[in-house]
Amino acid sequence: MSIPVELAELADAMAVYRFAYLLSIADDGRAHAVAVRPSLAEGSLVVADLGRRTSANVAARPAVTVLWPPADPAGYSLIVDGQARIDGDGVVAIAPERAVLHRPAQPAADAPAPAVAGEPAPGCASDCVEISLTS
Repeated sequence: MSIPVELAELADAMAVYRFAYLLSIADDGRAHAVAVRPSLAEGSLVVADLGRRTSANVAARPAVTVLWPPADPAGYSLIVDGQARIDGDGVVAIAPERAVLHRPAQPAADAPAPAVAGEPAPGCASDCVEISLTS
């Protein structure tokens, strides 16, 4: 079951993580990952101070993923897919298209709850909670 969450709740979900990885695609088709600290402003994820390689990747292929790893191995990763655009100062604004809390399936009944309460999303073989980005 999908769990509708207002866009404002994405900021609350982000607050429990220390940092994220911005994943872009390089010219050779490989993923390029950089550690970032995104903020949420006016409905977009904002990332500043990107290097030349990441900026070039985003300019050529704006589909990106931002991945916040869990602090606890049993916790959820927050994954946001979106379309990025770069301004002249090397700041990237990412329009979120999909967000999910994800972790490998755990057999233990006492596994910790997701940052956003709800049931696992349908069609997810692991333990996933879909975050609706409709506001």
